Amino acid sequence: MATEGNSGVSNSPRFVSNLTKNTLALVLAGGRGSRLGALTDWRAKPAVPFGGKFRIIDFCLSNCLNSGIRRIGILTQYKAHSLIRHVQLGWGFLRGEFSEFVELLPAQQRMNTGWYQGTADAIFQNIDILRAHKPRYVVILAGDHIYKMDYGQMLAEHVQSQADMTVACLEVPIEEARAFGVMTVNHEDRVTAFTEKPQDPTPSPGNPERALASMGIYVFNTEFLYEQLIRDADSKNSSHDFGKDLIPYMVPRYRVMAHRFRNSCITSSESSSRCYWRDVGTVDAYWAANIDLVHVTPDLDLYDSRWPIWTFQEQLPPAKFVFDDDGRRGVALDSIVSGGCIVSGATVRRSLLFSNVRVNDGDTLVEDSVILPNVRMGEGARLRKVVVDKGSIIPAGLVVGEDPAEDARRFHRTPNGVTLITPELLGQQLHFVR
Repeated sequence: MATEGNSGVSNSPRFVSNLTKNTLALVLAGGRGSRLGALTDWRAKPAVPFGGKFRIIDFCLSNCLNSGIRRIGILTQYKAHSLIRHVQLGWGFLRGEFSEFVELLPAQQRMNTGWYQGTADAIFQNIDILRAHKPRYVVILAGDHIYKMDYGQMLAEHVQSQADMTVACLEVPIEEARAFGVMTVNHEDRVTAFTEKPQDPTPSPGNPERALASMGIYVFNTEFLYEQLIRDADSKNSSHDFGKDLIPYMVPRYRVMAHRFRNSCITSSESSSRCYWRDVGTVDAYWAANIDLVHVTPDLDLYDSRWPIWTFQEQLPPAKFVFDDDGRRGVALDSIVSGGCIVSGATVRRSLLFSNVRVNDGDTLVEDSVILPNVRMGEGARLRKVVVDKGSIIPAGLVVGEDPAEDARRFHRTPNGVTLITPELLGQQLHFVR
């Protein structure tokens, strides 16, 4: 157990900074994210673009830096080239001489002849690297969620409560809880039960309409983590997953505490009480989270200089809007338009354009849409409520979003009416396959 914590220790900046200095963060970034469909055919989910200029993984990495954690390992596996390239280009600014680093840890069969078999196995297969870094605490993070959180506050709670392990949690509607690990806690927020993706979730105390869900964010005392990883690796009946195997095993035997997200979330102002966390794991959720950003006051504040989101910043020219003639006017209304874009005699409404998008004239219309980088849009195209993947060339005159049956025949149309368009669905072989 932690020996520093006691009820008299305050969360002073010095106390928290000492904790973060002695912490190693491990980001689980090897998953495909199959519910995103063709968006993850050629990239891992953490590498999917988000918010006009970022990748999904930038949010947890930025949380680490802003929290004072500057020793970070990223565990990769599924189609990791895009993710690795992004990390190399955008996250190489930390200084090794100050023991700061963002280290890529691909599946290497270090401990056996298999690839990563589960979240716990992924950490276990890098246990020798963890030992070499000698952290006192380990924070384990999912690399595929959108949120802003001060991990230092969670670390402070972990130490003060003398926990062996701490699990970050938030309340979700009971009907959505089946997709999460659901926990039960006592009066001191000690976890008394934990079930991964239950069919009948246990409600939160005093609130039958909501359940307490794991965020997939864990803090461990390092030696305790080693013990549990080795024990689990020796178990032939385990699937080697934190949610399915390790946490249910530890809860009745050790001191596992819950950390409430509301205690460490970063909001847009001191007076705001709304905590933002999104799993953008479906096309509908991905579209909605991006479109929310174009609102006057979005739920996620990307303009807060107190908690910046860092990323690889391409050197691009400014966005450009050309032609101001009747019937031929380049405009973007209630939209986000990134660097390198040219809107030429076309109309963009309530949409988000990533970098280097070209929207050509000829009554071209883009509404309620998310257009990823390097898309070229032909004259007279009309797109409504679509997600267009990177590098797509939209043919002149293409109409999507007006005939649901036709959209479903040609592309991928979701239950909520969002149409996903990719180069392959357009017959364009962006990735050469024999």
